[in-house]
Amino acid sequence: ITHFWERDGEFGLPVWERYYEHREALNLGFGGDRTEWVNWRLQNGELDGIKPKVVQLMIGTNNSNGSDNTAEEIADGVKGIIDEIKKKSPSTKVLLLAVFPRNTGKDDAAKKIQKDKIDKVNSIISKLDDGGKSVKFLDIGSKFKDASGALPKELMPDQLHLSEKGYEIWANAVESVITSMLKGDQVKA
Repeated sequence: ITHFWERDGEFGLPVWERYYEHREALNLGFGGDRTEWVNWRLQNGELDGIKPKVVQLMIGTNNSNGSDNTAEEIADGVKGIIDEIKKKSPSTKVLLLAVFPRNTGKDDAAKKIQKDKIDKVNSIISKLDDGGKSVKFLDIGSKFKDASGALPKELMPDQLHLSEKGYEIWANAVESVITSMLKGDQVKA
């Protein structure tokens, strides 16, 4: 999902260009990414030589399929990524986003299991927020849902990946927090 910020077509490139290009932002997302792969890349040089002011992190959805990882394992993976970021670049602040909602299970029972798992992950990782000193947790998932709680296809055509309109919602939802973090402010919002 993060990777597609910079993908043209029905994805987020125009939004990326408006919100992040002028900030010299670097997108380190990869399609299909999992927490353990992000952690491996961090441990093997991905942040070497750079000290970002802010990292916006949204990871874990690809670990939530079926029984591949428990909510606790996913949350541990997210914590490991944050620990590695702090180890490599102690002054970097992390905007930790809740794992976005999705609706991709093969049937209603599978969809409920996945939703419950993501909700539990988000509950656990929300506790990584230290009052905005170095980690700020933000859950913007409700912004992708309609009044009935469904994920409109105009925002998530495949019920997982965002459309350009979905990326616009994401960017707007985090803009004031990113701006505060870049200024070095402690973020409470």
